[in-house]
Amino acid sequence: MDDIDSAILGHLQRDARLTNRELARLVGIAPSTCLERVRGLRAREVITGYHAAVNPRALGRSVQALIFARLRPLTREVIDSFESYLAKLPEVRSVMVVSGDEDFVVHVSVTDIEHLHGFLMDRLSARREVVSFRSSMIYRETSTRVLTAFGDADGDRA
Repeated sequence: MDDIDSAILGHLQRDARLTNRELARLVGIAPSTCLERVRGLRAREVITGYHAAVNPRALGRSVQALIFARLRPLTREVIDSFESYLAKLPEVRSVMVVSGDEDFVVHVSVTDIEHLHGFLMDRLSARREVVSFRSSMIYRETSTRVLTAFGDADGDRA
């Protein structure tokens, strides 16, 4: 990774729909060089995919929450099974296996508070491995910073 690769990553994280020609112009390199660099970043699995950012409110899912869950027994099989179960639920935006007092943090978006309550009661508490959970409402979400190997995309060192 060098400064050019970092600049490529920064631009693609802000707008993954950039054409190779636009990306090359923004970074200040030839389109053929840019294409080879992007291919190299994908081959090294620095770039693992592209996605469309979706506004949950536009889909009628204006309520978001973080759910913190504890499981028992805490085995790889239980963790993997629960993670797989959660990942298939339409309300779930992301699943994180974490250390600390809780074992999972789950980001959900739902239509309303009743939907959230139903999710907690019918989907989470119904699972035998869940020994406790708590939820925190998300009032506002800010996009994350662009990640590069050398700090943020503006050149600040982390």
